Amino acid sequence: MKFKNHNNLNNIIYKTEELLEISSNRYYITTQVANRAKRRKYEDVDIVDDQLVKPIIRAILEMVDEITQPEIIAD
Repeated sequence: MKFKNHNNLNNIIYKTEELLEISSNRYYITTQVANRAKRRKYEDVDIVDDQLVKPIIRAILEMVDEITQPEIIAD
């Protein structure tokens, strides 16, 4: 998940907007994303394979996928 070009940055913005539109409470979803990013930051301290993707971006992308594609979690 490396975001080097402009299209990928637009995708991140699109996914963020999608997450906010799906949510009925913007404050709640914002705190959920922040908490997940904070938790991932400290859990993934030893993992160096993907330093370019910030924890907040990864949290947003994961949460959008979980909400829009529940079959991912069902497995």
